[in-house]
Amino acid sequence: MTMPDLLPKFPEIDRIIHEPARLAILTVLSSCREADFLFLQNATGLSKGNLSVQLTRLEEAGFIRIRKEIVAKKTRTTALLSARGSREIALYWKMMEKLRQGF
Repeated sequence: MTMPDLLPKFPEIDRIIHEPARLAILTVLSSCREADFLFLQNATGLSKGNLSVQLTRLEEAGFIRIRKEIVAKKTRTTALLSARGSREIALYWKMMEKLRQGF
């Protein structure tokens, strides 16, 4: 057995979650479960365009659901953490904690 075989395997990190903008969105949503577009923009500091792109990617991955409704003749976009998203972000943070402790 060679030395590299004795080392623990570095865990696979979900790149959809690990990207900083998406991680910021998921972290915000994990603390409040749902948030409108303006709240997410202010909380994450992302531009409208970047936030929109990242929300679409998270929705396509099944981590969030997007709800659009008309309020006072304006469209309000709300993002909600899906059951899968809630589970995956919790697993992500557990993995990060294990890595921090030297897994």
